[in-house]
Amino acid sequence: MERRVVVTGLGCITPIGNNVEEFWKGIENSKCGIDEITAFDTTDYKVHLAAEIKNFNPEDYMDKKEAKRMDRFIQLAIVAAKETMTDSNLKVDEIDATRFGLIIGSGIGGLITIHEGCTILNEKGPNRVSPFFIPMAISNMAAGNVSIEVGAKGQTYSLTTACATATDAIGEAFRMIRHGYQDIMMAGGTEAPITPISVAGFSNMKALSTATDKNRASIPFDKERNGFVMGEGSGLILLEDLEHAKKRGAKIYAEIVGYGASSDAYHITSPLPDGEGGARAMTNAMQDAKIKPEDITYINAHGTSTHLNDSGETLAVKTAFGDASKIVMMSSTKGNTGHLLGAAGGVEAIACIKAIEKGLVPPTINYQVPDEECDLDIVPNMPRKADIQYAMSNSLGFGGHNSSIIFKKYEA
Repeated sequence: MERRVVVTGLGCITPIGNNVEEFWKGIENSKCGIDEITAFDTTDYKVHLAAEIKNFNPEDYMDKKEAKRMDRFIQLAIVAAKETMTDSNLKVDEIDATRFGLIIGSGIGGLITIHEGCTILNEKGPNRVSPFFIPMAISNMAAGNVSIEVGAKGQTYSLTTACATATDAIGEAFRMIRHGYQDIMMAGGTEAPITPISVAGFSNMKALSTATDKNRASIPFDKERNGFVMGEGSGLILLEDLEHAKKRGAKIYAEIVGYGASSDAYHITSPLPDGEGGARAMTNAMQDAKIKPEDITYINAHGTSTHLNDSGETLAVKTAFGDASKIVMMSSTKGNTGHLLGAAGGVEAIACIKAIEKGLVPPTINYQVPDEECDLDIVPNMPRKADIQYAMSNSLGFGGHNSSIIFKKYEA
């Protein structure tokens, strides 16, 4: 028998807030977290804007020695995990820790460490490369370090599906609980990609916006969009078997009821122009949830602010939702946070869960110029009150990875 799976904890660190309360307040106030890059000198770069985390000192959250042995993407996951545990009021010594697992993915892993390690190798030679280089760089180490931090002894791993990473992590965690393999799972993603090599690489493939006005850089579904803005952060949620959650008196935010994924099998970076792959992921998720398109009130779109993604995702929604696409509200929160790559789906899942809890649809901020190719209700610029029974979160990644998850307002 399939078990019901509920969300009992949230944690995040983002460019618009260093915890869930600050993040959601930023959404409510249409806050833009994009600004000039401070991580390195961008004088010689075509791109000068990113969505960096503000006022973050790792030593406020962990021991200085411990922090020095972690890449930033791991540090961010630790911060989000600590908040998730506190929020969920989960006491590991009161549960079977072998039934508590986690899936925390990263699109790229320890890119800051890799960049610094290569620089040291070239300038000072092989004997000066840190002995911690490997455990700081490999992408599974967010999951590894978090499992140590929170005491999760169940199935723990990382996965990578580019920008669909965190959504797939949540979807797979959902399945593990539903089918009885674990009772509790922490899931989501983490990313710290704002480095010289990544900005140069994404810029040279013409994926990044070259805008200099921070309010006209990440502009999903706007006709003048010309690329995404890189962001950093982590978003994690705690999923739990309903009966297990009720037994320990946990607060229940929402229920997760559907997950669908697909592959375009088309191109390494471009989505299918007609959005067929994305549509299939959405349809799979709705079939998994046993609901109809008209049941969904809100979609948190992948909405990257690239020309191909936003027009293709619009077509995908029209294909998957049919006539219901005319009434569903669909916004992108990447105008607020930039694109957090492998962490995007984790933060956007939290946006969906808070939207259900608060009865408020997040807006697509910085929107000015309508595009006839993106003609759905994108909730421009200001949040909108709504009774949300079901919310869908979409993530579409390089390599043709498409993922959709569906959250439902919890009913006992």
